[in-house]
Amino acid sequence: MGLFDFLKKEEEKPEKADKLTVDDDGIDEEELDDAVDLEDDEDVDAKSAPEDRETRGPFDISEASPAKRYVDLGALRIPAREGLGLRLEVEEKTKRLVAVALDYKESTMQIQAFAAPRSTGLWHSIMAQLAEQVRKQGGTAEEVEGILGPVLDTKIPVVIKGAASNQTRSARFFGVDGPRWFLRGVLTGKALRDEATRVELVELFRSVVVVRGDAPLPPRELLTLVVPKAMADPTSKTATEDAASGEAEKA
Repeated sequence: MGLFDFLKKEEEKPEKADKLTVDDDGIDEEELDDAVDLEDDEDVDAKSAPEDRETRGPFDISEASPAKRYVDLGALRIPAREGLGLRLEVEEKTKRLVAVALDYKESTMQIQAFAAPRSTGLWHSIMAQLAEQVRKQGGTAEEVEGILGPVLDTKIPVVIKGAASNQTRSARFFGVDGPRWFLRGVLTGKALRDEATRVELVELFRSVVVVRGDAPLPPRELLTLVVPKAMADPTSKTATEDAASGEAEKA
C-alpha cells in the first residue's frame, strides 16, 4: 500500500493521488478556500491538533522561533538532533520529492505536509479512509488516543519470500491540522514497542515547521519539498551535521 494512497478523494483517479493541479489563473485564494468549505458543509471535519499546538508544535512558519536552526527542505524545516538520520523519498515515476524520512534509535518516521482548507480539518476523514483501506487488504486498524490526539495503529499482512508463514507490518499513523496545512506522520520500528523512543519521536514531530506559502492550493495537495544545499553537494557535510554546527537555515 502506498503511504499516500489514502489521501485521495473518493472521485480521484488512483494514480493521481499526489498530483492534483488547478488552473490558478483568475482564482482568488479566499474564494478557493470558501468553495472547499461549502463543498464539505454537509460533513464538516473539525480540526485535530493538540491544544498547545501554537506553542509546542508542529509549528507554522509564522510561529517558529527565529533563534532555532533547521534543515530547510522547502515546505518542511526539520530541527537538527544528534543521532538523527534524514532521507528524502522520491516518487519513481515523476522523480518528485514526496516525503521526508527521519531515522532515529532503530525507528523511522515518515513526514509529509499537505494543503488544507482554511476552517476545516483533514485528519478525521483521512484516518477513516486509511482504516478502510487497511481492512480491505486483510489488515487491522485501531484508533487510539495518543499524545497528539487520535492516532491509527495498523497491521498489514505481508508475504516474505522464504518465510514459513505470512508476516505483518505494523505502523502508527498520526496527523495534525494546522493553519491551512495538514502534517502527517507514519511511525515504524522500535518506537512502536518502546514508549520512551516513541515520545522522543513525537516530540521531534512537534518541533517540525511547516511552510505553507500563500498560493491557492486544493486540499490534499502535497506541499513542495526541495533538496537542501548540504545534501545536494556530495563534498559537504550532511544536512543534520550542518544544522548541528550552526550552518543550517534559521526559521
